Amino acid sequence: MFMSIKLIALDMDGTLVNHEGEVSPENERAIRRAKEKGIHVVLSTGRSLRKCRDISDELGRSSYLITVNGGEIYDHEYQLVDTTPLDTKLVKLLWTLKEEHNVYFWSSTTQGLFNTHNPFDQEIDAYNWLKFGFDIQDDEVRKVVMDELMKNKALEITNSSPTNIEINPAGVNKAAALVKVCKWLDLSMEEVMAVGDSMNDIAMIRESGFGVAMGNAQEKVKKAADWVTGLHTDHGVAQAIDRVLSSEEYK
Repeated sequence: MFMSIKLIALDMDGTLVNHEGEVSPENERAIRRAKEKGIHVVLSTGRSLRKCRDISDELGRSSYLITVNGGEIYDHEYQLVDTTPLDTKLVKLLWTLKEEHNVYFWSSTTQGLFNTHNPFDQEIDAYNWLKFGFDIQDDEVRKVVMDELMKNKALEITNSSPTNIEINPAGVNKAAALVKVCKWLDLSMEEVMAVGDSMNDIAMIRESGFGVAMGNAQEKVKKAADWVTGLHTDHGVAQAIDRVLSSEEYK
């Protein structure tokens, strides 16, 4: 299984970075070792480009960078090569839910990042939306909102923590983005190891040749994975990469 890995896809929050949002030296060294062996290492994150570019630069640019859960894909020069916007009609429905339940919202647009503390100041139609989200601490309210969202087949609904809800257009997820990247690199998903911790990682973990859940991952993610590595605070990414590099092909 490990002998076929040619691309490693890494989630960031709860996976690659620690509680301070930093990449540990152990993880960084492991990534560099993988690259030296000719393995593509692709960040696959829910963050926007502006929120992950510094870490991408720190690790050394890779062939592609997947952001906003697959809503945007950039090449090694940070040129946008693929994007799937969230229709403003859907955003208006999401905003209505936000107002109805008085919950915290956050969003990614090509014009900037907006949330309850940094609200947008123009009409919804004025922005190019990529992703919309809620963070809802109350379990009952979150369930009500989630149940309503699940009725809409035009939405792709995941999370990056137990209390939040992430919304992309239907069909937009990290796995679908990786399929595109693999096509451009002339690889198959069987040659991918995907590592993550949350529901926005579960599709790529299921569809990759070797799916890895972090030790701190949500239980559904662990059940979907082929293997569970260490905690994100214990350099679990490095442990997963070292498993690949310990195969005969990479010794």
